[in-house]
Amino acid sequence: MPLLDESTRNEVQKILEGMDQPVRLVMFTQGHGGVPECHTCSEDRELAEEVASLNGKIRLEVRDFMADTALAEKMHVDKIPALAIMNDGPSPRDYGIRLYGIPGGFEFSTLVEDLLLVSKRQHGLTANTLDQISKIHEPVHIQVFTTPT
Repeated sequence: MPLLDESTRNEVQKILEGMDQPVRLVMFTQGHGGVPECHTCSEDRELAEEVASLNGKIRLEVRDFMADTALAEKMHVDKIPALAIMNDGPSPRDYGIRLYGIPGGFEFSTLVEDLLLVSKRQHGLTANTLDQISKIHEPVHIQVFTTPT
């Protein structure tokens, strides 16, 4: 049974028509080879599959967190389920966008918006924000935590 109802699928499909360039959605999960799946991994994978099926510019790549440890480390993925959103094509670029846990509820719109932004290769930041960022001269690790309310 699909996680997205028909109305939501249609609305998301219409929104994703605004995608310009291909996007690669890399999902880290576990559960292959008899290893028990993480708590929300199957739902997260199903949601990623449904979203990817709505637009041919989205390529979903499912990776096993335990079997693909080197890739997970290279991509700085340290927990699952995880979705990494990057551009695809001849010159792939990883913007460091990661969604941990199932992007359901309010977080679902974040997934859709991230797909659009990455496909357009635009960040949407204002000139003032870019000016402030240019003043940062050391690495910064930013995390945003959300919880259902």
